[in-house]
Amino acid sequence: MTGIVNYGAGNIFSLTAALERLNLEYGMINSESDFDLYERIIIPGVGHAGAAMKKLIDTGLVPKIKSLTKPVLGICVGMQLITDFSEEGNSEMLGIIPVKTLKFKEDISKKVPHMGWNQIFVQNENLLFAGIADETYFYFVHSYYIEFNSKFTISYCNYGTKFSASIKKNNFYGVQFHPEKSGEAGEKLLQNFAHLKI
Repeated sequence: MTGIVNYGAGNIFSLTAALERLNLEYGMINSESDFDLYERIIIPGVGHAGAAMKKLIDTGLVPKIKSLTKPVLGICVGMQLITDFSEEGNSEMLGIIPVKTLKFKEDISKKVPHMGWNQIFVQNENLLFAGIADETYFYFVHSYYIEFNSKFTISYCNYGTKFSASIKKNNFYGVQFHPEKSGEAGEKLLQNFAHLKI
């Protein structure tokens, strides 16, 4: 069963609706003891990374999250939270994966935020993308991106610049796109995560 970290900065409804469509059991994590009830964890997030980090700190759940050894998936801002630092609010993040979250440069050929469907290119074979073809389209909504680092990137995307569409270190995964809004491919990724074992 999957636990969703409920810290007040996530688009919980669309995520839970997707899990329900897939008949995947889930529950909300509101306290440290709740983590023990679940086999894997999702950190959702929309909006401002700095504000989201502050909300997460206010819950008192940060030390527990950093110590987790079960599979963890950060989605969108949830992915940015597991990096070292975000230019959004110039904020320290959880520091789980040593990469930075950067702001898209203003580019007359590309609108910011990056919003809509875009292809991802699988950089490293991974169980999270099992059964998902390379160059599949996923749905993105973001103004900040994770710098590309071949050591931690498992897929990347191009939008004026090459950036990490998903990252992994040990049991921690992050995806910049919204799998819950990405049709069949997104549902396949959520199913893959629901069956991950570390």
